[in-house]
Amino acid sequence: MRILEVLTYYRPHISGLTIYVERLAQALADRGHEVTVLTSQFDRDLPRLARMDGVTVVRAPVALRVSKGVVMPSFGWLATQLTRQNEIVHLHLPQFDAPGLALRGRVSRRPVVLTYHCDLRLPPGGFNRLVNRVVLANNWLAGRLADAVVTYTDDYARHSPFLYPLLGKVHVIPPPVVLPAAQPGAIEAFAERWGLTGKPIIGMAARLATEKGVEVLLEALPRILDEFPRARVLFAGPYQHVLGEEEYARHLQPRFEALSDHWTFVGSLRQRDMAAFYSNCDLTVLPSLNSTESFGLVQVEGMLLGVPAVASDLPGVRQPVRLTGMGEIAPVGDPDGLAESILRVLRQRERYTESPAGLEGVFAPDQTARCYEALFARLMSGAPPGDGDPDPYAGLRRDAVRRESEIPVTRGAIS
Repeated sequence: MRILEVLTYYRPHISGLTIYVERLAQALADRGHEVTVLTSQFDRDLPRLARMDGVTVVRAPVALRVSKGVVMPSFGWLATQLTRQNEIVHLHLPQFDAPGLALRGRVSRRPVVLTYHCDLRLPPGGFNRLVNRVVLANNWLAGRLADAVVTYTDDYARHSPFLYPLLGKVHVIPPPVVLPAAQPGAIEAFAERWGLTGKPIIGMAARLATEKGVEVLLEALPRILDEFPRARVLFAGPYQHVLGEEEYARHLQPRFEALSDHWTFVGSLRQRDMAAFYSNCDLTVLPSLNSTESFGLVQVEGMLLGVPAVASDLPGVRQPVRLTGMGEIAPVGDPDGLAESILRVLRQRERYTESPAGLEGVFAPDQTARCYEALFARLMSGAPPGDGDPDPYAGLRRDAVRRESEIPVTRGAIS
């Protein structure tokens, strides 16, 4: 198949969405498909045409930025040409240009698949409210033009104002999650570099962004330190000059300074270094605040290495913990509730560290690619995309219930 993947930002930009599409595109290419990614040239130093791991990347020059969005005068022309050259148009929302892209697919008689990664909620402000409404309207139109809509979990679909009216064409496909093994000695070297030995480590892997709930973890930390005075938060990901989040970072800076002995930024890490990061964490935390977070791939990355997670009680975000039993779910935006959930894991960590047997297979990029491949093939053949899809997480649910029934109640705590 010739597959066109379209999204606003692609690598080297770092976000859950870009990582998802990069893994999916590479997995589809590895399966013998011709994959082209159409995206923005958000950095002028990036080449407009590139070949990355078997995937062709076409970048449209950016003339203007609007909040976190971009204006690309040549994007429409490129989209028209590439739609005609490919057999499947696969859109990744949120994306301002989605209706025009979906319409091009319809006119060119190319099946259009839309993957809805999350809602868009820009920071407060009159202009941002207008942008939110425009993007929501564009998403709505694109969803109705699409032949099929993909989401990560049924939980998120049933609670999303965008997805719920489209349930008849919604398909649940687990996201692609893979983590290269740490190189020999890398885990110990990472611990030595950051002075982690003998300390309870709370890992957070994210961008420093408004929706991630960093301030909730900051407010929860003193309560955690009362019981574990040597605890430290290790934050992996972009934290300086994050697009659209400069004011948020300035607002939090005094809190970071006040807790500097217990909060360390390690910056953006390469994938092979993330294994050393997770392996040095006693748990990971995802205190997200709203539906701009729909799952949290980083939870599964840690779980693959036996690291439990604490996640907000948000649709989709709570699913990795529910599916695996590897962690706790915390109330949204509640520092006390987050602190107590983290403390429960730290006190009885062994209870949460056994990964379900099928975890790696469910989230393998090749498995995600196979699911999309089957959906694309049905659409190209003219057959209905399929009703009553099997639950892709059924095996994990059964294993989590079984293991929970076998775990003794009492466990020792770390200090």
